[in-house]
Amino acid sequence: MSAFAKILLTPDEMAKADAAAAASGLDSFGLMERAGRAVAACALRHFPEALRFVLLCGPGNNGGDAYVAARALVEAGARVTMHAYGEPDRLGGDALTAFRRCGLPVRPLAEYAPSAGDVVIDGIFGAGLSRDVPIEVARLIDRVGAAKVPVIAIDLPSGLCGLRGQALGAAFRAERTVTFMTRKPGHLLMPGRELCGEIEVFDIGIPQRIIRASAGRIAVNGPDIWAASFPRMDGTAHKYSRGHLGVFSGGAAKTGAARLSAAAGLVAGAGLVTVASPADAMAVQAMALTAVMLRQTETEAQLSDWLSTAKLHAFVIGPGFGIGEKAQRFVQRVSHLPTVVDADAITSFSDNPERLFSGFSEGQPHLVLTPHEGEFSRLFPDIAADASLGKVERAQAAAGRSHAAVVYKGADTVIAAPDGRVLINENAPPWLATAGSGDVLAGIIGALLAQGMPAFEAAAAGVWLHGEAAQVAGRGLTAETLIHHIADALQRLD
Repeated sequence: MSAFAKILLTPDEMAKADAAAAASGLDSFGLMERAGRAVAACALRHFPEALRFVLLCGPGNNGGDAYVAARALVEAGARVTMHAYGEPDRLGGDALTAFRRCGLPVRPLAEYAPSAGDVVIDGIFGAGLSRDVPIEVARLIDRVGAAKVPVIAIDLPSGLCGLRGQALGAAFRAERTVTFMTRKPGHLLMPGRELCGEIEVFDIGIPQRIIRASAGRIAVNGPDIWAASFPRMDGTAHKYSRGHLGVFSGGAAKTGAARLSAAAGLVAGAGLVTVASPADAMAVQAMALTAVMLRQTETEAQLSDWLSTAKLHAFVIGPGFGIGEKAQRFVQRVSHLPTVVDADAITSFSDNPERLFSGFSEGQPHLVLTPHEGEFSRLFPDIAADASLGKVERAQAAAGRSHAAVVYKGADTVIAAPDGRVLINENAPPWLATAGSGDVLAGIIGALLAQGMPAFEAAAAGVWLHGEAAQVAGRGLTAETLIHHIADALQRLD
């Protein structure tokens, strides 16, 4: 991984960095030479048994990288054949130089017939594609996929959108992808993450100052983003200074979700956690809770009394709470404090999202929304229905509209702030997809809010800790066992 592991450049930002590097006096063909040779080295290192390397060369700089790679492979003694999309002699700039220096015969793309022992090196489009792949390329992608020939992608598998991670009509499924300087959002967003296979990031020599100056608002989630605001304890800490988190419970038959959130909040550092329970669930909760406190909170009057007599710092509402008007009223009543609105509480506002957003519209953002795909569609139906938007863009739009930190959950969870900052999370293992894990996440975020973290940073840190705890827990985790490993994830921050 390069020195820029947490930086993500969109295709447009990478083009800006390339242009700035050339303008600074760097030899742009030298950059292409290093890129192509990195691809060749990857091919030789990982596929020494290949009978033939097949270079698929496109009409731009991605094709130029492929021509350099072909020359390097021939120099290493490998058998190489080449196929081009378009006329190679119509290339421009560095790509034309790479083609001429390659000097190997090039056949049309349509003539490639995959055979056993081939390894395909895909240099057709890379990150530069913004429309559906041409039918000729789509047919080739199908042939290669049907033949189960290994593919090494240069920059990105052709057909994959570098910004949105979505296939543009069709896309190669690569075993490995070699990209340069930084990854792009499309490398992390689904299904792009799966289509890229193993990703190698190679530093071709663009100065750090240029890469950082070209970076926008999208990055990889990690402690370097939010560590400065993460709560730390010293010798003066006590339970009240560590924050009081309130978690709302549903009725007697739906108490487990709130307990998961509350237990997670306690392990994640809240000094006090109280479950606010309706009357019919008090006995159930009392038998199950120990270090977590319990308070009967059936009505708005009881909630108001609690707020006036206890020092509370943050809330979690939604897990197992029930859908309806009561959820709306309770959310509005606590909207002056940092609040995680999850699950049933999100769905409760489906018919009137503005009622939710208006309650948290004043002051610094202090609302965290944690929707999965279905809940996102219910709360932001027009944004979800816009096929021109990728997950990052949808999350940005939702955060701006709601004045909230939005945790758009999934295998590629995206965390967005109202000011346009976006983080893509990558540390969550697939076995985290289990019942109750979202309740645990809500509790972790709630605890961080109670300890004073800003909404966006608390959301991002909570998502990362959730993923790290799952990594430690391993396959077969349940929501209950996940909670036990939050402390292990916290240790990784020390």
